[in-house]
Parts: sequence; C-alpha cells; structure tokens
Amino acid sequence: MPTLKKIVIQDFRNIAFQELAFSPNVNCISGGNGEGKTNLLDAIWYLSMTKSAFAASDRFSVRHGASSFAVAGTYSFPSGPDVRFSVQADGNGDKKVRRDDKVYQRISSHIGVLPIVIVSPSDISLVSESGDDRRRFVNSVLSQMDGEYLSSVQTYNRLLFQRNKLLKDGNADEGLLSVFDERMEESAAKIFAAREKFVEDLAPVISGYYGTLSGGKETVSVSYKSDVRDASLKDILKASREKDRMFKYTTAGVQRDDFIFKMDGYPIRRCGSQGQQKSFLVSLKFSQYELMKRRYGFPPILLLDDVFDKLDMTRISNLLGMVAGNDFGQIFITDSNKVRMSGIVDGFTADRAYFEAEGGTFRQI
Repeated sequence: MPTLKKIVIQDFRNIAFQELAFSPNVNCISGGNGEGKTNLLDAIWYLSMTKSAFAASDRFSVRHGASSFAVAGTYSFPSGPDVRFSVQADGNGDKKVRRDDKVYQRISSHIGVLPIVIVSPSDISLVSESGDDRRRFVNSVLSQMDGEYLSSVQTYNRLLFQRNKLLKDGNADEGLLSVFDERMEESAAKIFAAREKFVEDLAPVISGYYGTLSGGKETVSVSYKSDVRDASLKDILKASREKDRMFKYTTAGVQRDDFIFKMDGYPIRRCGSQGQQKSFLVSLKFSQYELMKRRYGFPPILLLDDVFDKLDMTRISNLLGMVAGNDFGQIFITDSNKVRMSGIVDGFTADRAYFEAEGGTFRQI
C-alpha cells in the first residue's frame, strides 16, 4: 500500500513553506482553530485527488499574496522504489501533476493511484444539503476505484453541458436533441449501474459500522434514487423535451440522482441529533474505506479531521476500537485538544508521531 513518508508544501492555503516526515502508522496534529491542521490534511488529499477537499477552485488554495502553490509527497510502496508525486497549480486553472519527473498527460489518470478517505466536519453537508453533495461524494469514491466510471461521468457531463447550451441558446431542434440523447444514454447506463452496485455493497457495511459505533441504539439505511431506474435515459429525455425547452436546461437524468440516508426509517437530517449525524457520517466514511480496501487489496490513507468533536466518550471508544481492530493503514488525525488526542491514541498504538500547528507552521513534538 502507498505510505506517505514525506511532504513538502509551498504557498498552500496558510502554509508558506513546510517539510515534514511522517510515521507509517498514526500521525496526530494538534493546534488551535485556524492554525493549519485541516490545511495539512487538505494538502495530503490534494496529492491523491488533484483538487482540494474543501475549496471549489484552486484560487482559494493559493496562499494570500502568492500566485501559485506546490505540494510534493514521497511515497513508499510494498514493492519497488519510493515514488515522488507533485502538483503545481495557480488560481487561473493552470495545473501540472507529476509522477517523479514525468508530467501526466491526463490528470484524471492519476486518480486512484494513491487511494484516500477523509472524515471531516464539512461532511455534514452530506445529510443537510442537496443531492449535489451526495453525488460528488459517490463520484469521488467510485472514481478512485473505477477508471471507466470516471470516464463515463466526464463524458456525460461534457455532453450535458453542450445539450444545456443548446437549450439556453434556443437552438435545440428535435433532431439535434435526439443525437445528444442517444450519445448520453450509454454513459448514463454505466453511471447508474455503478452507483446502484455501490449502494448495494455499502448498505450492509454502513449498518454494521453504525451499530458498532452507536452500541446498537439505532438502525440506519442507504438507498439510491434515480430518474433512469425504470426507463432508459433516451426515453426520459424525449418525454421531458418540452419541459427542457421551457426551463432552458436538461431537467432529467443521472445528474439529478440522489442517495437517501435514514435512521429508524426517517430522514437523518430531520430526526438525528448532532451526535447521531456525526456517528452516521463517520460510519459512512469508514464504509467507503472498507469498500476501497476490498477493491485495492490494501487500506487507503485515512484522514480524520476533528473526528472526536460531538461524539460522547462511549462513541469515541467504539470508534477507536474500529480503527484499531480493522487492519487500518496510515492514519492522520487532527484535534484541537492535544491532551484528549494523545490520551485516546496512546491507548491503542505506540507507533505514532505528534505534530503541533501554529500559524501555518508545524513542529514535531
């Protein structure tokens, strides 16, 4: 499995320059709010996914006063020499991703090389916001595990953009729309099949994790809602043709898919407490981790950002029992409470490194 040995960061968010070496097991980062703990995890995420876990655009990842940023990481692999991956980007969309000194011709071909999972406070949007956030989450997971899925999503989104442009410009005659509908159908069918299989695999795993984390107090479920479940995309788009012309965009398709999260049969966002929602989201991400581990045959890197917040001590204890007992690989944990984190982590491993963040700089302690 890839293990991050060393990272070098320049002008990324509030980090001017930093070079750090990590433990192959557990790495703990403490510090106050706004000191850079999450930014360090985001830099690690960026090396795997070639984009920020939190910022919609690279321009928000460039440190104030700088024109670009760079992140490089040296990874060890079970067989073969260490490999250095690097990303250079600016706020204008110019980005280069390298493996050693060779630039990727297609950045998307890097996705999945360094599998990774993040659990963070921003995950709350998965239960509180629209289906856009849930689709992005599922796309992120499946794109790491399945290059064909990523290609299908890219193709579908490109055709959807072109179809919407025709509708917006008022140039969408019947024949031209039919051509787009037929071209989009193949990608939509592949996307639907992959998402349906993912939810089928995910449901029992998340139920098990949540049961362990909550002590069996509640039950949770995940289901998949899609326009194309009962008909082909081509037929659906034909039926919505007039509606599309009126609204000037495509009103049906897999871009409207959603994933329904429930607790004891009710929507989690309405009936779950903060602690229950946090427990569900941790279980969701750990289930992602488990499915990715099955797919790759080794555990991904795991980033746990402020994961102990809003969990009572019973759930924290259950969480750490899950971490310690499931063949987890390299883990990065942040917490503003250094004493709490060390007390928790020292209880299940002696192989760990501690770092303290202050003003975008980090020192090992």
